[in-house]
Amino acid sequence: MAKITLTMRSSITVPLEAEVITPDGLAGKSEEEIKSLTVYHGNREMKLGDFFDVSVEGSGDPASTEIIMKGDLTRVKRIGEGMTAGSIVIEGSCDMHCGALMRGGKITVKGDADAWAGREMRGGELVIEGNAGNYLGAGYRGEMTGMRGGKITVEGDAGDYIGEHMAGGEILVKGNVGILPGLSMTGGRIIIEGSATMPGGEMTKGEIIVKGEVYDMLPGFRFEGEEEIEGKRFRKHTGDLAVRGVGKGVLLLG
Repeated sequence: MAKITLTMRSSITVPLEAEVITPDGLAGKSEEEIKSLTVYHGNREMKLGDFFDVSVEGSGDPASTEIIMKGDLTRVKRIGEGMTAGSIVIEGSCDMHCGALMRGGKITVKGDADAWAGREMRGGELVIEGNAGNYLGAGYRGEMTGMRGGKITVEGDAGDYIGEHMAGGEILVKGNVGILPGLSMTGGRIIIEGSATMPGGEMTKGEIIVKGEVYDMLPGFRFEGEEEIEGKRFRKHTGDLAVRGVGKGVLLLG
């Protein structure tokens, strides 16, 4: 079992690209080796040790490695990108692309996560104890497939376009979300315990459950009756029939 603690020395304003911060990338390395890893501060190539104090306790493979991140991480991007195993605990908020492309392991964000958290993830678990930004679990610009597997849980609210182009996995938001959750969704499941606006636009498969208010319901959904989930009745709709009339997505409204 290895415990690696990264403590940000001071706040920054220019974003720091830190996709090297994964259990896969840090497992088995010494403190000096970790400090020498390359990061990008804006367009400048720098070292991880230029920004973080590093402490390593024990040793192990990626699956038995835990990374603890402390300090002001609000301008640190791409934490946990592509990770396959182990765990990361972010003791605060972080910038964009946290958990992007992850395939395994667990990331816990004790604060908020900015846009594109869990982007195109394939597996693993991402827990955001605060709020999430736009494009949670979505695909990045030009990508036609977003999240394919794994689970994202947001204890607070989430922004617009969550689960855009989502093809698999599950997103649970315990608060409210913005506009067009599940846009162009082709699979997977989104559960929204609060309110949502125009859910399921252009979806062809998958399932969206909205337990709170729905604003501006889109016209391409057909009412199919009621369905009971865990003792609660939901209004079942299918669509989006605006997509060549073949939309087979399921929209369940509380």
